[in-house]
Amino acid sequence: MAPYRFERSGRTRQTAAALAAVWAAMGALVLFLEAALWVLAIPALFTLPAAWDLISDRSAGMEIGPDTIRWHSGRSEGEVVFGRIDRVRFDTRLDLSVKVTLVLVSGRKLRLPQESVPPWRELEANLSARGIRTERHHFSLV
Repeated sequence: MAPYRFERSGRTRQTAAALAAVWAAMGALVLFLEAALWVLAIPALFTLPAAWDLISDRSAGMEIGPDTIRWHSGRSEGEVVFGRIDRVRFDTRLDLSVKVTLVLVSGRKLRLPQESVPPWRELEANLSARGIRTERHHFSLV
């Protein structure tokens, strides 16, 4: 079976557009409603991670080879051989994002970085095609 690759960049149009829209809205509040800058500083702090993603342009991704899963996100990376994986658990959270955890034969759990995980349906299909057992859990708080 051919290797599966997924790559994501920190610099996306969606991030740039969202950041520009938020900063434009805050600028409009200052210009038209004379909002205090110290009041807008608090919500502006929440935009700093997105701004850092645009500036640093970190890459994240995953590769599923013939017998291993590799992932990377910024400076962190990992690799697991299929023989060590008992199952892959997909947890849908309340915000509808999907958390992916590799449950190893030893019982140890490896949570994959959110930014390195491809769309869950695509990932689940690729893992199933390689004979790796998957589980779906919806809306758990854990």
